[in-house]
Amino acid sequence: MILPRRFYERDTLVVARELLGKLLVHETAEGTTVGKIVEAEAYIGPEDKASHAYNNRRTSRTEVQFGPKGHAYVYQIYGMYYCFDATSGPILGKPEAVLIRALEPKDGIALMIKRRGLANNQTANLTNGPSRLCMAMGITKKLNGTDLCRPPLYIEDCKPVGEEDIVKTKRVNVEYAGRWTRVPWRFFIKDNKFVSKP
Repeated sequence: MILPRRFYERDTLVVARELLGKLLVHETAEGTTVGKIVEAEAYIGPEDKASHAYNNRRTSRTEVQFGPKGHAYVYQIYGMYYCFDATSGPILGKPEAVLIRALEPKDGIALMIKRRGLANNQTANLTNGPSRLCMAMGITKKLNGTDLCRPPLYIEDCKPVGEEDIVKTKRVNVEYAGRWTRVPWRFFIKDNKFVSKP
């Protein structure tokens, strides 16, 4: 079952934690790829200095975060790579999102490997990072603003991950954000080999 809008219209920290174990699916003309979400980070603007929408910064880049929840926020980094977030939060118009940092490949693995340009059957480092998973899943900026509650890009429900199997830590690569650097808003599945930074 595709996650409904109401899943995303809740506290972003809850959404980030409960996205663990869900399946990210992308249907394309090349084929369908599926990965289990094993790592996610919450960003809660406008108070969160690590958020692109800090202080209600509303630009062409961040606009999707101000709209309905359960949409794809896809942006470019380093001028060549992409990252994928799901917009979330209980307040319409308040920019919040969950960055998907790592996936465990589940289906369409050969296509993922081809997109990444890796050797046959090489799944190590295939999807263990936000840009790597976007390359493997065929996610680009063209999908920015896509409704995640219907194909072609969506997240399927799956068995919840138990609290005892979830690790909470500070977020990655947000050293510029002052005290917001230290908030434990990164969640990942314990002992999963596809986590980007165990």
